[in-house]
Amino acid sequence: MPPKANINNRRDFKRDFAKSLRTTATDAERILWSLLRTRQLGGLRFRRQQPIGPYIVDFFCPSAKLIVELDGSQHGTDQAVSNDGDRTRFLQARGYRVLRFWNTDLMKNRDSVLAAIHRTATQPSP
Repeated sequence: MPPKANINNRRDFKRDFAKSLRTTATDAERILWSLLRTRQLGGLRFRRQQPIGPYIVDFFCPSAKLIVELDGSQHGTDQAVSNDGDRTRFLQARGYRVLRFWNTDLMKNRDSVLAAIHRTATQPSP
């Protein structure tokens, strides 16, 4: 078992990294956050850049165990698709539901993206 200091260092690193991600958000992340924050979507509470396990997810609704990921063009490579699949399987194995949208989907079809998030968040988990 690793020393407790190492665990705390990893937690601190992930927390600090999540904080830096919040300050360097993409345009799409800033737009989606402006639509999700302060319980604007059906009263659901979301967090952004939330550490979960070894990952930091873009948006997280704890009450619905829902994770929303926004993907830019860097997610289109074969390696990124494989990594995203591993990440999704890890999160789903722990009971989370994962929705992924391309940044362009949000920019062009904002209402459809919000409707899909709300619909999934308000449906009972399988």
